[in-house]
Amino acid sequence: MYAVVTAGGRQLKVRPDEKLRVDFLPNTSEGEQVVFDKILLVSNDQGIRVGSPFVDGVVRATVLSHGRDDKVIVYKKKKRVDYHKKQGNRQDFTTVRIDSIEA
Repeated sequence: MYAVVTAGGRQLKVRPDEKLRVDFLPNTSEGEQVVFDKILLVSNDQGIRVGSPFVDGVVRATVLSHGRDDKVIVYKKKKRVDYHKKQGNRQDFTTVRIDSIEA
């Protein structure tokens, strides 16, 4: 059984008891349960159901931790103009464990 859900502007394929990293979920703490209600596709014993745009149901998950990714360096340079710009970014993320798919 699996489902495709929308979380943080991305489409994620999730299965029960799977751990995955999603974009940072503000206002959540470790151990708290979150609900993803934008389900695009569900596959189970009865077959595959595709929503238009969403399938009725929810995906329940538990927040395991919050963290920050490694730094990504963005460097821009134009030759012969004495122009260069260096920027860095550390993206926040949340690790969740999928508890159940109810659809």
